[in-house]
Amino acid sequence: MKKIIKSLLILSSLIFLTPSVHAHDASYVTHMGNKLGYGIANIATGWVEVPKNIMITGQRDGVVAGATVGVFTGLFQMVGRTTYGIMETATFLIPTHPVVKPGYIWDDFDKETSYHK
Repeated sequence: MKKIIKSLLILSSLIFLTPSVHAHDASYVTHMGNKLGYGIANIATGWVEVPKNIMITGQRDGVVAGATVGVFTGLFQMVGRTTYGIMETATFLIPTHPVVKPGYIWDDFDKETSYHK
């Protein structure tokens, strides 16, 4: 895993340093960098979905629901966020909008995670 991330960082550094990429379309490079950032952040912080969903469910439905439904919802969201993080990191050369909303887990922490095209 470390070798893959290291290789992706080296590749992205080479692409950012290539003058022809800057000359053609700076927004492409920006979108590509944003997608890579979303991907790496979502891989690293996917586990935070568990306490986040415990908190959200607990505040909305009570402590017992937070300790049961919140845990399972958090595990489901953790798998989703981490999976999309892996996909975004692997395909960062094709810039798209983030599928996971909010894009970073720390954005709107009290909002439930959703997935959009």
